[in-house]
Amino acid sequence: MRIRALTLRIIRQFFRDKRTLALLIAAPLLVLSLMYLVFNGDSYTPKIGVIGIPDSLAKQAEGLDADVRAFGSPELAEKALEAQDIDAYVLWDGSAPAIRLEGSDPARNRAVLSFASAWLGLSGMPAGMGVPGGIGATADTNAHLNDVAGTSSNALSEADKGTSAQAGPAAAPAIEYLHGGPAMTTFDSLGPVFIGVFAFFFVFLIAGVSFLKERTSGTLERLLATPLRRWEIVAGYICGFGLFTGIQAVLIALYSVHVLGLMMDGSIWYVLLVTLLLSATALSLGTFLSAFANTEFQMIQFIPLVIVPQIFFSGLFDLESMSPWLRWLSHLMPLTYGADALRGVMLRGEGWSGIAGDVFVLAGLSLLFMGANVLALRKHRKI
Repeated sequence: MRIRALTLRIIRQFFRDKRTLALLIAAPLLVLSLMYLVFNGDSYTPKIGVIGIPDSLAKQAEGLDADVRAFGSPELAEKALEAQDIDAYVLWDGSAPAIRLEGSDPARNRAVLSFASAWLGLSGMPAGMGVPGGIGATADTNAHLNDVAGTSSNALSEADKGTSAQAGPAAAPAIEYLHGGPAMTTFDSLGPVFIGVFAFFFVFLIAGVSFLKERTSGTLERLLATPLRRWEIVAGYICGFGLFTGIQAVLIALYSVHVLGLMMDGSIWYVLLVTLLLSATALSLGTFLSAFANTEFQMIQFIPLVIVPQIFFSGLFDLESMSPWLRWLSHLMPLTYGADALRGVMLRGEGWSGIAGDVFVLAGLSLLFMGANVLALRKHRKI
């Protein structure tokens, strides 16, 4: 009987807490649906520019899975590569092609090299590995690829050799990188995103729970009874919590770069700036949402609704392989802008002009959530 009474009490408690009950049912379904949409998206189609490619070789590219664009000069292709409009471009100088990769995403590098391997007829080309030739390659690597090309050529019949000479090169292409290089690892590529995710997640959770404790302990109510204005209270809390969350963000960034050895092509100061702004956004958002929670458990319930969707759209998964309507949701996620700025600085060496848009968006979101905090205090007590 006592076990039955306790069980009934728990059941009644769940039915009284409608939000917990709804989240218990809806949160797993939401996360699973996001995972389905993200992982079942279209395969990525590499965007490749071509300069001076023979017509016969250009026709072969039409039957392969790639978005091939013709450029009139290497300068135009280089500008498109720097703007990330294309993933690579192929320059034909009459004897052998040269491939120049954007290089900041190893997955896209593999897609480009896989396409080039199928297109140029070099079955031995290590599409999923580092640079097989050109700048940064060793003499042994180039020799190996020349042997591969020669072996493939010898295996052809005399008639096939003539066709191959017109349609594609026998020599291994030279491969260069705009950013990164053959030694770039997946962790180097995703590390900036991880910095943003961990900084945002821990600051959001700690700030929300701490501000909730201030409210449930009665401290906030006593402050509201003083001549302090609401915006002064919010600013004070943000500055107080912000000091420690800022220290945490700086430690995460410095540890990742100087201890874990993440790739760093830009300025560490820009990395610290973006990380601090991302933490400020998480801090203001966490304190705002804490106004709608009555217990620490309810605050934690916001994680699958606020944090998990942002992780999916932060850059850990290729957004261009998602449906356009789903991709649009990424513009609503603060973590998307922070991760994009961090990747730009750390992987592509971008300066202020490259990250200014993301920085202003993060600053604007921080101010927006702070203003929402001021309005949320009205539900407790009017001054």
